[in-house]
Amino acid sequence: MAERLKDYARLMRLHRPIGILLLLWPTLWALWIAGQGRPDPHVLAVFVLGVVLMRSAGCVINDYADRDFDPHVERTRDRPIAAGRVSPREALVLFAALCLIAFALVLTLNRLTILLSFAGAFLAVTYPFVKRFTHLPQFYLGAAFGWGIPMAFAAQTGAVPPVGWALFAANVCWSVAYDTAYAMVDRDDDHKVGVKSTAILFGRHDRAMVFLFHVLTLSLLAYSGALAGLGLRYYAGLAAAFGFALYQQHLMRERTRDGCFRAFLNNNWFGAAVFAGLLLNYL
Repeated sequence: MAERLKDYARLMRLHRPIGILLLLWPTLWALWIAGQGRPDPHVLAVFVLGVVLMRSAGCVINDYADRDFDPHVERTRDRPIAAGRVSPREALVLFAALCLIAFALVLTLNRLTILLSFAGAFLAVTYPFVKRFTHLPQFYLGAAFGWGIPMAFAAQTGAVPPVGWALFAANVCWSVAYDTAYAMVDRDDDHKVGVKSTAILFGRHDRAMVFLFHVLTLSLLAYSGALAGLGLRYYAGLAAAFGFALYQQHLMRERTRDGCFRAFLNNNWFGAAVFAGLLLNYL
């Protein structure tokens, strides 16, 4: 039983919290702006738990969808389904259980948030299959990872104002930036198995496009700050985030697997810098 639970935890990627953090930061941005620095404690707790549950569910359904591809990719061949330690049927049961728990949490919130959650669930379920049909799955990931933003505004204020959608657009751009770096790690293997990505689409312009989408992210975050009436401390956080974007370009300069993966991981600090600016703004 202990080994089985360990495999389930690995399937949910609990041993690699970077995905939770990349989903959590934009959710916290939204909650802090919507609550003007003082989000409702119940709403905050629901969304933090929801981030963990839905990121875990997303990993499970992603590995289920990629069960025929993962054994042929160096980085993923040891995942529980690919290695045969968890069956596809078990994965689907686990996915359903995680989604039901998350939905039970959402039911404690208002009607608009509940309605928006159905769109979020649809994005989470369908994202893993998008990479078979388009080179732009990173944009779809941005929508799936960012859907917590309009939900956060809805839960906190009962509506989704323009600043909420500006933050959502910023998150889509940020997801394209960091997930392109992530896709650069697997680009050679993805070519072989026929999986599509922006890393393949951008080709030799990959680093420039990652930088461009970081700049677009920061521009939209600055616009969001203007809509919300935020002060200089917030923009200092954006300046720090820009520094991390530059550092990631340095890490990716030779396009090695390790360098690109380290650049991907560094986006945790990018998101944290933006949130630190928000915290300082509302002190």
